[in-house]
Amino acid sequence: MNTVFFGFVVFLMLLAIFDLIVGVSNDAVNFLNSAVGAKVAPLRVILIVASIGIMIGASMSNGMIDIARNGIFKPDMFSFLDIMFILIAVMVADIILLDIFNNMGLPTSTTVSMVFELLGGTFALSMIKIMNDNSLSFSDLMNSGKALSIIISIFLSVAIAFFFGGLIQWISRILFTFAYKNKLSWWKVALFGGLATTSILYFMLIKGMKNFELIPQEVHSFIADNALLVVSSIFLISATIIELLHLLKINIFKILILLGTFALAMAFAGNDLVNFIGVPLSGYSAYLDFTANGNGDAEGFLMKSLTESANTPIIFLLGAGLVMIIALASSKKAKNVVKTSVDLARQGEGDEMFGSSKMARIIVRLSTDIANNLAMFIPDSIKQYIDKRFSRENIVTDKSVAFDEIRATTNLVVASLLIALGTSLKLPLSTTYVTFMVAMGTSLADKAWGRESAVFRITGVLSVIAGWFITAGAAFTLCFLIALIMKLTGVYITIAITILAILLLLKSNLKYKKKSIDDETDHIFEQMRESSDKDLTYSLLVRHMTMTQSEFIQFVNDSYKNITDGFLFDKLSLLAKSNDSIRNERVILKNIRRKEMIGLRLINEGIAIEKNTWFHLVINGCEDALFSLRRMCDSSLEHIDNTFVPLSEEKVKKFIPLRDTVLFLISRIKDVVDKGKYDELNIVYSQCNDFVDSLKTARTAQIEDMQKSKDNITVSYVYLNMLQESETLVTALKHLLRAIRHFSEDNPTDVPNFVEGKTNCS
Repeated sequence: MNTVFFGFVVFLMLLAIFDLIVGVSNDAVNFLNSAVGAKVAPLRVILIVASIGIMIGASMSNGMIDIARNGIFKPDMFSFLDIMFILIAVMVADIILLDIFNNMGLPTSTTVSMVFELLGGTFALSMIKIMNDNSLSFSDLMNSGKALSIIISIFLSVAIAFFFGGLIQWISRILFTFAYKNKLSWWKVALFGGLATTSILYFMLIKGMKNFELIPQEVHSFIADNALLVVSSIFLISATIIELLHLLKINIFKILILLGTFALAMAFAGNDLVNFIGVPLSGYSAYLDFTANGNGDAEGFLMKSLTESANTPIIFLLGAGLVMIIALASSKKAKNVVKTSVDLARQGEGDEMFGSSKMARIIVRLSTDIANNLAMFIPDSIKQYIDKRFSRENIVTDKSVAFDEIRATTNLVVASLLIALGTSLKLPLSTTYVTFMVAMGTSLADKAWGRESAVFRITGVLSVIAGWFITAGAAFTLCFLIALIMKLTGVYITIAITILAILLLLKSNLKYKKKSIDDETDHIFEQMRESSDKDLTYSLLVRHMTMTQSEFIQFVNDSYKNITDGFLFDKLSLLAKSNDSIRNERVILKNIRRKEMIGLRLINEGIAIEKNTWFHLVINGCEDALFSLRRMCDSSLEHIDNTFVPLSEEKVKKFIPLRDTVLFLISRIKDVVDKGKYDELNIVYSQCNDFVDSLKTARTAQIEDMQKSKDNITVSYVYLNMLQESETLVTALKHLLRAIRHFSEDNPTDVPNFVEGKTNCS
């Protein structure tokens, strides 16, 4: 049996490596978003600075806080086998949840997930113990009071971080304006730089180094007893150095941002390492105690040794730091999570990752009304002064930069101060929650959420916050179920569950890799938005439109086939799938339209005016095609879902050749768009017009059959609608093709109009 338990420990260590990779992918946003958003240095430099902070934080950490060993459960009340069930359940649930959130590009809290997983697993086994022994209670088995205080402080920090982030950024912007690079007074530089550096260094000393064993206890005691003296000295020295660097024409904001990135990365590794390796190392410590003293009695040997504080070997800390650095440098998921935070805080227009929600619309409308009412009581002179300080007129900004250095510095300083304050009050805060909400508060104060983007940004923030609460509930529930299954089924099912979790994680990573390869259109949009060459921007816009329209035409092809198959062959699942995909495609088209509208504003003004009409005709063509699919799907879905009379075999045989011709024409149109074969338009148009004539003949015949009452009236109307909308769909795609061609080519040769009765395409 010892071999099985050794296998458990090996599994825990393997899962720890995965957890480090997935966890860093999630928590990278904590210390990268400010430097990446302001582009203070190449990404490689930012990653190097963060990596140094991670390694120092990991190597100097004394190991783990006791929450993974005895913060949630009372180990002296649980056997070795019970502890192993809890710890393995925690790791399996943690891997699954974090990977799901990273794939979605949403930052979440590893602290919250670990706490609630431990709660869920402990609750499951405690419930079984109480059922077997009525003398026990949950208070005998769980440290629920301590866990509750942790949870309350974590969620309370969300509102505090958002408020103070917004307040400090508003004051900073009033002080510096957006034109801060033009007029930097010496006292502003010294004051701001000194305060920022002091806050960051204080954070490093108090938050990041509070448990470092390599620093003598006398130093910790001196800092604690002489906090005011230490802070004052740091401020005076740093303010002087910052002013000297400014006089030497060195950009002090870049230095502050990189310093803050280093500090947050170091504190992240030094303090949050327990979230990734605390549970596996607790299992390792329990295994060593059991093999030495357990006498092979896994169910009877109680884990009293876990009540003691941990003493983690340095080799584990160094190894964990190295894995974190490799994950940080190579993880595409880390970049995706950072992208979410940066995009939601972006100063200008960009790719809005989230749609509009009812709650966001209510918040925006309510906030606008409140702001308008308050403005009535503010003197005009004050309003004019504030508007002037926030004015961005005549300011040339780098389009590739999400926000400026003032905001990036504020993000780091406020996050550092709040986490340091929480630590001094002995309130454990989530670095993810604090840094994300500070970034959202500063972006709101900076008026980054304009009338055109506020509803999308607020939807994004609400989605992320909701995800945090969902994390808590999902972590508790998932770990509860896994631990319960393990306890009831035994050791071998536990091994199977662990192996299954690893396989699911590997599959998820392969799927995410494939998804990342398909994101070329987003890359083109970023190039288009960042380019200063208007001719190049136009070329990129054409390429973007060509790719997105090709994808849309393929969607039309797939949807039309599924809808017709569903109706003809009574397949409800195909119609339900089409119904959902059409609804999703409408949202996708709105997002694409917004991106390409931004691109249209960035090209040469003369070209923009010339191409504007064709651009909107492309949009109209897509909407018309989507509307036709919607009408076909709605009527077919209702008919099949009600189990009404199916279409007769005779009509099915007549319609299939028509359906196949529609699919052929859609493929022809897609081929023309993909390869730019616009010299074949005459042929395609002729084929479309001939087919429209065939559909009209079929439609006339169907109406005659309906008049003669040859068919069931209900299915006849659905079939007639199918013929009508097939004709409308082909016509819409034909117009779409012409609009794409006129938008894409500089001087297209007009395709001659067709005679009346064959659908004039001009």
